[in-house]
Amino acid sequence: MAPKIAIVYYSMYGHVKSLAHAEAEGIRSAGGDVDIYCVEETLSSEVLAKMHTPPKDPSVAVLSNPSVLEQYDGFLFGIPTRYGSFPAQWRTFWDRKGKQWTAGAYWGKLAGVFVSVATQGGGQGETALATMSTLTHHGIIYVPLGYKPAAALLNDNSEVRGGTPWGAGTFANDDGSRMPSQKELDIARTQGKAFAETLTRFGF
Repeated sequence: MAPKIAIVYYSMYGHVKSLAHAEAEGIRSAGGDVDIYCVEETLSSEVLAKMHTPPKDPSVAVLSNPSVLEQYDGFLFGIPTRYGSFPAQWRTFWDRKGKQWTAGAYWGKLAGVFVSVATQGGGQGETALATMSTLTHHGIIYVPLGYKPAAALLNDNSEVRGGTPWGAGTFANDDGSRMPSQKELDIARTQGKAFAETLTRFGF
């Protein structure tokens, strides 16, 4: 039976969304079942318009009810960093999951993370590290990308690229003008594939 995986992300300008779809490609290549969700927007339409954000993808379901995730074996969380941590949209989603925390509904499930940051010093690792407390309190087992599945990509310094042993990543520039490179998308596909294979290895 194929592992059932949910990719959940927040993306304002499309960077994390692009990584999310690449992660899904990797999961499917390993025989996993995957659904993609985005967390709810907390900014008003007026504010978003002033920020010149593109419209949300109507094909991606908005995840407002945390109980939906209870049916999955594992999760990949796409997080744009805000000062090395979650943005408000992610914080709001996590803060709704008191019922799941009390019931231990996510206990023993597996999760990985992928991120978007503005600059090379913007906190790729710090953002992933900031998720550990939340995952720990829910009893979710963190699965890093590590080096083995993507060693050739992670050890290639021929160009500027996101992605670390913590998980896939991309650099967006401070104005959001840089979209994920082919190499960054390849790292995301590799992470998705490795994550699905890990769930299979653990009997999911």
